Amino acid sequence: MSKKYIDVMDTTFRDGLESILNNHVSMEDLLPAVAFASDIGINHFEFGGYGNFSSLCLNLHQDPFEMMLRFREAAGPEANLQVLAHGINTVMHESASRELINLFAKLFAKYETTTVRNYDALNDIRNLEFSGSVIKHHGMLHEVTVTLMDLPPGAVGAHDVEFYKKKIIEILESGIEFDSIAFKDASGTSNPAKIYETIKMARELLGEDMHIRLHTHESAGVSIAAYLAALEAGVDGIDLAASPLSGGASQPDMLTLLLATKGMDYNLNDLEPHKVLKYEEFLKEQLKDYLIPTEAKEVNPFIQYAPMPGNEFNTHLRMIQKNGNLKIFDNVIKSMREVIERGGFGTSVAPLSQYYWEQALTNVQCGPWQQIVPGYGKMVLGYFGRTPIVPDPEIVTLASQKLNLEPTVKDPLKFADADEKKSINYWKSILEKEAIEISDESIFIAATCKKEAIAYLKGEPIHPEKKSEEPIEKRVPERYTVTVNGEKYSVEVAPEDNIIESVSINDAYK
Repeated sequence: MSKKYIDVMDTTFRDGLESILNNHVSMEDLLPAVAFASDIGINHFEFGGYGNFSSLCLNLHQDPFEMMLRFREAAGPEANLQVLAHGINTVMHESASRELINLFAKLFAKYETTTVRNYDALNDIRNLEFSGSVIKHHGMLHEVTVTLMDLPPGAVGAHDVEFYKKKIIEILESGIEFDSIAFKDASGTSNPAKIYETIKMARELLGEDMHIRLHTHESAGVSIAAYLAALEAGVDGIDLAASPLSGGASQPDMLTLLLATKGMDYNLNDLEPHKVLKYEEFLKEQLKDYLIPTEAKEVNPFIQYAPMPGNEFNTHLRMIQKNGNLKIFDNVIKSMREVIERGGFGTSVAPLSQYYWEQALTNVQCGPWQQIVPGYGKMVLGYFGRTPIVPDPEIVTLASQKLNLEPTVKDPLKFADADEKKSINYWKSILEKEAIEISDESIFIAATCKKEAIAYLKGEPIHPEKKSEEPIEKRVPERYTVTVNGEKYSVEVAPEDNIIESVSINDAYK
C-alpha cells in the first residue's frame, strides 16, 4: 500500500521570515536558499503577502515585484508560488477599493504568483467574494480560508466545529470559486481534537476531491499534535518551515514533522531528512550575520490565555519592556479575554490581533473601557464586516460615542469604494505631483505604503530623522527565570546601560 502524498508548503521565506525576523532580511541573502530548496525537491513556497510586501519597500529598499520575479527564477518554472492575502485588504494594512483589489490580483498574477491564500479575520464571507473573483479572473489559484483559534480557557463563543461548518456552508452558498481550502490558525492555539473534527467535517462537506490544508504555528507548543490529528483526519496539505526560521512563533520544522510521522503512511512531499538537513545548514549559513531573537524561537504556553500570533506576542512583550512597563504585562494578558469576548470573537490574526492587544493595553493603562482604540472600535461597530457573534451592546454604544461613528451592517467594500483616497485616480494624482513615473506598480506601492512610499519611489531616505541604533547584539539581553520564596520571576540581564526589570509571571494565568 502506497503512502498518502501530503503537499508541504515551505513557509520559510514569508511566514517564517516574518515570525522570526520580522521581515528584516535582505532577499539577496535568501534567494540562494530558495534555489537550494528547489534543488532538493521542494516545489511549493509561500513567497509573499501582507507585511512582507511593504517591508521590502520600507525596511529593505527593495522592489517587491522584482523580488517576486527573482524568487521565481530561483524556485523554478514549475514551483507553486503562494501569497497570503487579507480578503479586501489584500496585502495592504487597511481595506481596499474594488479597483485596488483588482490591481492587486492583476499585478500578483503578472509577477509569477500561482496561488493566493485568501482569508478574513472576522470570517465574514462577504470579504472573500470580490477578492476571490478577481484572483480567479487573473488566472491564479484561489485558496479560500477559514481562520481558527482556541479561546482562553473557560471562554465560549464561536470557534468550534459547528461554527467552522457554518462558514464552509456560507462559502459554498456564496458561489465563491475556489481551488482549495485552508484552515489557518495564526496563534497556534487550536487543540488537536478540534482540528481532527474540523478536518473530518470539511471532508464530508467538500468531498474527496477537494484539497484541504491546515496552517498553524508552534507558538503554544501543540502544532505537531495538531498536524498529526489533521493527517489522521485526511488533510491533503500542511505548512512547514526550515530552521532557523522554524519553530517558536513560526511553523513547525520540516525535520521535526518527518520524525513525528516516521513509520506512518504519509509521504511528506518526498522530503528526505538528510537533504532537508543540508538545506537547513545552508540557510543557517546564509543568515549567520542576523541575530535571531530568543523570544521568537520559544514555545510559550501562555499564548492560550491571549491567543495571538506568536511573533506579535513577543513583539508586544519587548515593546512594553522597552517602555519600562513590563510590570503591567500580566494584567494586559488578563484583559485580553474580556476584549475578545465582548468584541464578538473575531479570530486573533492580523489585523484583529493587533486591535485586541491595543485595547487590552489601553484598558490596563487608562482604566477598563475608558478609551476605545480606533481599530477595535471600528471592528465592533461593523466597519470591517460582521463579527462571528454580535458584540456586547454596551461596548458597541461606547465605541459609537468615543469614535463618533454609528454602528453599521453595510458591506465594508462600499465604504472603501466611496473613499477617494482608495481610488487609482487619487494615487495617480499624488505620483504626478511628486514627479514619479506612473505605472500599475508605482500606484499599488503608493496605495499600500502611503506617505513613506513616496520617499521609497523617489529613492530618498524613508526615515531621515531616525538616528542609527547601537548594534543589535548589545540591545538583546539574556533572559532567566528565577524563583524567590516560591514565586517565579522573569529576569533579564542586560548591558549596564540598560534598565533591568523583573516581573512575576504567575498571577496572569491563575
